[in-house]
Amino acid sequence: MSRRQQARRVAILRAAGELAARDGLAGVQMLDVAKEAGVAIATLYRYFPSKTHLFTAVLEWHIETFLEGHDETPADAGTADPVQDVAETLTALTLKLLDNPLLASAVAMSSFTEYAGTTPTRYDIAGSYLGRTVLKLLGVHDPGEADRSTVRLLIYCWWGLFVAAQTEEISVQRVEADLRLAVRLILAPYAAD
Repeated sequence: MSRRQQARRVAILRAAGELAARDGLAGVQMLDVAKEAGVAIATLYRYFPSKTHLFTAVLEWHIETFLEGHDETPADAGTADPVQDVAETLTALTLKLLDNPLLASAVAMSSFTEYAGTTPTRYDIAGSYLGRTVLKLLGVHDPGEADRSTVRLLIYCWWGLFVAAQTEEISVQRVEADLRLAVRLILAPYAAD
């Protein structure tokens, strides 16, 4: 993707996120996103063939933006406890995503549709930006199948807690506590001695 195309894609993602934060997923129309982003509707559909694809990308973009701006310290840089680093990073990410309930709901609802459709056949969750960040924090530079499975399990657990907070099944405080427990249990083999 050229710089211009990347800038156009970010403008679309930003516009969609802002509209969803204000109006919720049901209130967002693709034409409004195109107008807000300053692109033609055909351009929007060339990048994102459906609203589901658009908001799945919004979620991924928010995760990447947060993680790029987050102070991550890879395990090989002298971190005392890489498992704690992962717990702190996932907790901070969760709180940031939950900070805007309408946007969080929009990306979660879109992801349900996308994941139920095509994503599992084409998307390597352990190879996603979030998965790579977890592996980096753990100091795993050449992940084996066991590493990838462990990260996949952790991310699915994180996602379940994120959704539980969305549906108000559990409180944000409970999500934090459960997430920290899940990280400690799932990543026990990676804990500092």
